[in-house]
Amino acid sequence: MFAKFADLEEKIADLEGRLSDPGLIADQQAYQRIVREHGRLQKLNHLYQEYRRVQREVAENRALLHDENEDQEMRELARAELDDLAEQGEKLDREIKVILLPRDPNDERNTFLEIRAGTGGDEAALFAGDLFRMYSRYAEQMGWRVEIISANPLGSGGFKEVIALISGDHVYSKLKYESGVHRVQRVPETEAQGRIHTSAVTVAVLPEADEVEVHIDMNELKFDVFRSSGPGGQSVNTTDSAVRVTHLPTGLVVICQDEKSQHKNKAKALTVLRARLLDQMEQAQHDQISKDRKSQVGSGDRSERIRTYNFPQGRMTDHRINLTLYKLDAIIDGKLDDVIYPLIAHDQAEKLKAIE
Repeated sequence: MFAKFADLEEKIADLEGRLSDPGLIADQQAYQRIVREHGRLQKLNHLYQEYRRVQREVAENRALLHDENEDQEMRELARAELDDLAEQGEKLDREIKVILLPRDPNDERNTFLEIRAGTGGDEAALFAGDLFRMYSRYAEQMGWRVEIISANPLGSGGFKEVIALISGDHVYSKLKYESGVHRVQRVPETEAQGRIHTSAVTVAVLPEADEVEVHIDMNELKFDVFRSSGPGGQSVNTTDSAVRVTHLPTGLVVICQDEKSQHKNKAKALTVLRARLLDQMEQAQHDQISKDRKSQVGSGDRSERIRTYNFPQGRMTDHRINLTLYKLDAIIDGKLDDVIYPLIAHDQAEKLKAIE
């Protein structure tokens, strides 16, 4: 594995040379891509140098162990250090392998977050609103930007459906494990008997697609325009600005009514449609791969129940990795790191098993 690191410093120097090129700065997308790759290789080089240092010290301590001219105390010290060095070596080896794992090309992308109320009526719609606020607060903590693309709100504060574009650094890498059915167990405010109700909300996380990746033939689209409406059917727009786009080959439908401009709604609807078509293509590839090896996390299967939020017990359980946390208030308030990082670690562990 480490033979390929011989020219690592040369690659880093080459990237530094490219970053100093004034012509590259004009292309911010390419510039940021090289900055990220430079940072990745620098971290990899640091870990590799640490790994080599540990291996040198292992060799030195083993030599001491077998040196009959050394006194017993020095040999015992060398033996004790070997155990610690072995632990350090294993940790560094794993960190290096994680960096070398095949990267998800979507990890650095902006993300469409789609939340829809499922079974449970108004209670499901209220929880859809809770989840949207949870992700919005997490995005705020991460320094990301949240832009509502389309929403179907209820007067109670919930949503039948809400679609948002979340923009920022590595958004998809953090949110991609959120796709699936989120189940809530709690006593609704309107429940006089104090009975616990179970409702469900569906979450879909889709990476934003570039135009060059997903070509849409405009002749295969059907556009309809109508008036936007607010909660309870209240009109919020007196012109036909809302847009419904139907992709005829697949039957995919996207509605966008958040903007007052029909042109802006049309543009937003096309970006959502492009993301859904990319997701459909990638899902087909994933299904093919899953025939050979079932992925444990991140399947993106929106029919899978992934998580339960139990309010009476203050408990959240992620069923995919058997993670249970009794800090539901903090999680609903957007403190999601304790949920997301175990999912990332589990996914990495599964991928490491596959290559070892």
